[in-house]
Amino acid sequence: MTEKRSVLLVAHTGRPGAVRSAQLVLDRLTEAGISARVLDSEAEDLRCAGVDVTPVCGAAAEGAEMVIVLGGDGTLLRAAELARPSGTPVLGVNLGHVGFLAEAERADLAATVDKVASRAYDVEERMTVDVIVRENGDVTQSGWALNEASVEKASRQRMLEVIAEIDGRPLSRWGCDGVVCATPTGSTAYAFSAGGPVVWPEVEALLVVPISAHALFARPMVVSPRSVVALELLPNTSGGVLWCDGRRQIEVPPGARIEVRRGERPVRLARLHQTPFTDRLVTKFGLPVAGWRGRVRD
Repeated sequence: MTEKRSVLLVAHTGRPGAVRSAQLVLDRLTEAGISARVLDSEAEDLRCAGVDVTPVCGAAAEGAEMVIVLGGDGTLLRAAELARPSGTPVLGVNLGHVGFLAEAERADLAATVDKVASRAYDVEERMTVDVIVRENGDVTQSGWALNEASVEKASRQRMLEVIAEIDGRPLSRWGCDGVVCATPTGSTAYAFSAGGPVVWPEVEALLVVPISAHALFARPMVVSPRSVVALELLPNTSGGVLWCDGRRQIEVPPGARIEVRRGERPVRLARLHQTPFTDRLVTKFGLPVAGWRGRVRD
C-alpha cells in the first residue's frame, strides 16, 4: 500500500509574490503525488483550488510530513505554533528581509519543493522555553517560546522594577525597560538587538539579557539549560507585559513572578543544506570576511 504524503502550507499572504510562490509549491507537490492543505484564514487569499483547508489550531499539522512556510521569521514563528504539538518539521522559505530561521530563498523555491518530495532533508531539534506566571504563589498563566520570552514595561513613562533569580537564588535588582530570556535560536533575534551574545544553535543554554537597565551589574548572561530563571516584579512597580516570541501577550501585574525554564517540547526544523552556522551569520548579516586566507596547509 502506497504511503499517502501530506504537507501543510503556511504563507504570509501580505508579502509580494506570496500567492505566486504558494501556487508554485502546490503545483509541484501535486506533480509529486503529495497532497497539500492550507489554513482556512489564508485559503481565500491564496486562491488555491483543489487543496484541503484546515482550521488554525494545534491539530493543523497533525499527520503532515512537513510544514512549508512562505514568509519571514515572523511567519515561521506562527507556523511553529501549529507544528510543535504534533512534532511536525518546519521548513522556511524566505520572502522577507533577513529570514534567519529560513532554510531557502524564493529563487530556490522549485528546487526546495523537489528536495522535500525526494525526502532529501534532515531534521534538527531546537530548544524552546516554557513560561509560567505566578500571583501569590498560584500559577495564573503559562506560555512557551522558540526565540524568547520577554518581560517588558507596560507604561512608557515608568521603568520596570524587577529582581532576577537564578536557580532559587537572587541575582540582582534592575530598574529597566525589560528582560529578555532567550534560547540559542533566539540569540540572533530580540536578545541580539538588546546587546546579547550570539550563541550557536547546538549549544544548549538560556540567555538572560536586561534591556536598558539602570544598574551597575546588568550584563547579558548565559546560564545552564537546566537552570530556572525567575523575574519578580516589585509590588510598587508598574505592571508589565510578558511576550512570547513577540506574538503572544500576557499581562503581568505588580508583585507577579515569571519563571522561565527549558521547554518540554522542542520545535523541529527541516534542513536542506549542511551549511555551517558561521556561514549563515556571514550571509544573513553581511559580515566582512575579505582577506581571510584560512588555515595554512601543512
